[in-house]
Amino acid sequence: TFNSAPLFDEVNTFTTSISDDGNLADVYFPTLSSSNNSDELLPAALFLQGANVDKSEYSVFASTVARYGFTVIVPNRLTDAFVPFGLPEGLFSEQGQVNDVLSYVSSESADTNSPINGIVDPNKLVLLGHSFGSGVGLNAIEGSCNFPTCLNEFTRPPELLGGAFYASALSQVNIEGITPPLNNNNTPIALLAGELDGVTPFPLVEETFNQIQQPPKSLIMINGANHFGITNRNNPPNTVFDPNVPTLEQTVAIETIARWSSLFLRGNVLGDEGALEYVNRTGDILDNNVSLVSQDIPESSSILGILSFGVFLFSFGFNRLRNVHSLK
Repeated sequence: TFNSAPLFDEVNTFTTSISDDGNLADVYFPTLSSSNNSDELLPAALFLQGANVDKSEYSVFASTVARYGFTVIVPNRLTDAFVPFGLPEGLFSEQGQVNDVLSYVSSESADTNSPINGIVDPNKLVLLGHSFGSGVGLNAIEGSCNFPTCLNEFTRPPELLGGAFYASALSQVNIEGITPPLNNNNTPIALLAGELDGVTPFPLVEETFNQIQQPPKSLIMINGANHFGITNRNNPPNTVFDPNVPTLEQTVAIETIARWSSLFLRGNVLGDEGALEYVNRTGDILDNNVSLVSQDIPESSSILGILSFGVFLFSFGFNRLRNVHSLK
């Protein structure tokens, strides 16, 4: 009976600066109607962009996630940090953006003139990311600070509660080219991967998933999607080119990635039991575009899911018997 559709119908957006570096960020948040009687504030969700992918390419994804009850912040970060290594100036996420966003939402929540005052929760932060940005997010969850995802000192903030990442492979952002163990401090992590990803092949994402040390964690394959299933269009300009042509329509891929990312975070971070049951038990049965490849969930959640499923089977069997009896 769980409805996996977004909680809100409309989204507001504005562009601002969240740090002193002059880079701009797009902020997405749902339109709260008078029928919504909840006083609960919405978690902030920082989206960490893929290498050289402009923030505008994530507008559909960010809008969809916002409709599930998040204040989504998508910053650009133009940097010349990699010029000494032979790369031109470009858009690259960095772990310091985590603290930048927390400072920003704390300030905005105290400003009565801010569009997100009374909406965003400065004490709850989740991370979203694509490709290189996913590696940044994973290392931020661990609290480590290693080049190239971290350029300055970094301390993991206590407000950081979970993450969902698309096309993530730690071996691709590790200068040694290996996949190190990731101590996620029991922070929930979902890794989503395109079946046809020609830039970050699925085995590399699976390798990263296996190195996440503690549950809950989920590995979710998006059937027919390639590396850019999360962006508004396939192969945006100035980015690494994926030669694999997706078989899943772009708008469907974006919606699917956004829905599963949002429900994973709602279930594991916000305690939404319906969302948790969808992600852990029923979603991949109901969604032909998704294969829940692997997951590791806390034992208590596993037992709860089994009991819930048992109640469902009992009710289903009882109703069938009652219907059969009524036909006699």
